[in-house]
Amino acid sequence: MAKALVIGSGGREQALAWKLAQSEHVEKVYVAPGNGGSTGKVENVEIGFTDGPALLNFAQNNKIDLTVIGQEAASDAGVVDLFQQAGLTIFGPTQAATKLESSKAFSKDLMAEQSIPTAEYETFTAAHEAVQYACSRPFPVVIKADGLATGKGVIIAQNEDEVEAAVEDIMIRRIFGEAGDKVVVEDFLKGQEVSTHALCDGNTAIIFPASQDHKQVFDGDKGPNTGGMGVIAPVPWVTEQHLNVVRDQVVLPALEGLQKHGAPFTGCMYPGLMIDGDELKVLEFNARFGDPEAEVYMRLFDGDLYEVLTACAKGQLDPGMVTWKPGFAATVVLCSPGYPGDYPKGLPISGLEKAEKMDDIVLFHAATSRKGDEILTAGGRVLNVTATGQTLDEALDKAYAAVKLINFEGMHYRTDIGKRVQG
Repeated sequence: MAKALVIGSGGREQALAWKLAQSEHVEKVYVAPGNGGSTGKVENVEIGFTDGPALLNFAQNNKIDLTVIGQEAASDAGVVDLFQQAGLTIFGPTQAATKLESSKAFSKDLMAEQSIPTAEYETFTAAHEAVQYACSRPFPVVIKADGLATGKGVIIAQNEDEVEAAVEDIMIRRIFGEAGDKVVVEDFLKGQEVSTHALCDGNTAIIFPASQDHKQVFDGDKGPNTGGMGVIAPVPWVTEQHLNVVRDQVVLPALEGLQKHGAPFTGCMYPGLMIDGDELKVLEFNARFGDPEAEVYMRLFDGDLYEVLTACAKGQLDPGMVTWKPGFAATVVLCSPGYPGDYPKGLPISGLEKAEKMDDIVLFHAATSRKGDEILTAGGRVLNVTATGQTLDEALDKAYAAVKLINFEGMHYRTDIGKRVQG
């Protein structure tokens, strides 16, 4: 029987661990560092997700058969390179391949080289030049921190004042730290934002059904960006033709481009797309499963995740290994008061057992901790309430019925997940 290690601490990692634990080959799943949702075959390990030497030492000492990267910062810190050098099987991109996500400028340049459809852009290291260029483009205009910013490093500016404020925040005030050393300024794309994922073994790619995240904190897509407030999959209006375009014009050219750069990509490639009718353009690439997208994908994935990710890591991916359950999945994210700004921690959560007893409901903890028998909040996005149903409305109704059973002080969430008008 095999042992697996998942690196990260959020809802995505809980979902991956939950699905890995269902494999007939797996006896134990460790999550480093994990959260309050780890139970049964899933156990937390107190190791930070960028501490490569400690993670490697744990994997060797505990005879881990497969390690899975959840958190992109681990790939960016070179954890995959370290494991590969030691001859261990690990699912995730190398540090060089992670530049697809860790540098917006590298990613946009790769798209230009490979003729991958995307918005017009320029890259800047000087704040005044970024402001000058942004103000010369049609409004609204998009300003992105170059580096990793946990999904929050994108600002849409509607006028010159907002451009100046955005560039000052990113490049002068450094609200995203080193990620703001450089900015990408690009044209605003119209349409609906959709997430696609692809399992990649360096050469072969398997495209997932489309999903749709809801980034803004308030109903109606209002307020600041977050890491994601809720998601649905599949997206009813995204066609097979759309997904073929994603494969042929986005994912495969990106894999080819990374090969040319000497950085073959193994892991989960996640292009964020803007779709307007038949027109499809890439907003950005991510080099890992989305969060909360992973939570709906793991509810719909119909197969042995351990077998599939192991094959992927070894360059032996077979498209026939991946199948999907019929129907739909939805996730509603429950957040701490104040998120995405400052928020308290340590608030007691009630109603979890009642919600989990409902049919077709699985709760994936994101930022929780355990204190005795009590579950407490431990971050901004606290819980992912996931549901499945034969129709999208059925999945959403179940998810929101479960949400009503859960409570903690100041808890907030969006009430309109999955209710956007068709693209």
